[in-house]
Amino acid sequence: MIARPRCCHHRLQFSVTVGLIAALLMVSGCRRGGSDAELTGGTLVFSDDFERSRIGDDWRAAGSAWGIEDGWLTVAGAENDALWLRSELPERVRIEFRAKASSEEGDIKFEVFGDGETHESGYICIFGGWRNSLNIIARLDEHGDDRLVGAHGRTVEPGRVYDMALVRTGNRVRWFVDGRLFIEYRDGQALRGDGHRHFGFNNWTAPVRFDDVRVFDLGAS
Repeated sequence: MIARPRCCHHRLQFSVTVGLIAALLMVSGCRRGGSDAELTGGTLVFSDDFERSRIGDDWRAAGSAWGIEDGWLTVAGAENDALWLRSELPERVRIEFRAKASSEEGDIKFEVFGDGETHESGYICIFGGWRNSLNIIARLDEHGDDRLVGAHGRTVEPGRVYDMALVRTGNRVRWFVDGRLFIEYRDGQALRGDGHRHFGFNNWTAPVRFDDVRVFDLGAS
């Protein structure tokens, strides 16, 4: 007769514990969901799948390193002559694209909030730079002491297609790879206004391909 209440008591403790754990998991999930909420939604304002033979008038490049092959934007040996999107970026924005490196060097590189003409005029994002040894977001100088090195130990796998998303809201620039936060850069003096309205793909020497570019206006909220 005494054992039953103890058993019930233990079951009650177990139920309460499970309930608390479930509640904590729900809170954790909500927080995580809130941190990457801008990975969905917004208004599509530009897209390009490169299903053609020429780059076209939506993009600007002074050099000849950029081309299109089998529906992919291709580049090798551009030596920082970026391919810039002529359209201006929204203030709050998500930029999505696919990327893959064709060699062990990695070096998937792009720039955001630049002037549309000049390398290092905005934020420079590099996955597997310096012979696939560093991942960075830099502000105006990819070699500067204030560049943010992150995603330690992550290297580019040649031939693997990565889904990239760059989100800028407020003073945060967040870079996602395959749906997970890769590097977050917080800038108390965020680059805005004239001279900081454009997105571009960039490259030093390694062969890289890009595809399926989409730009979303996240609105004022």
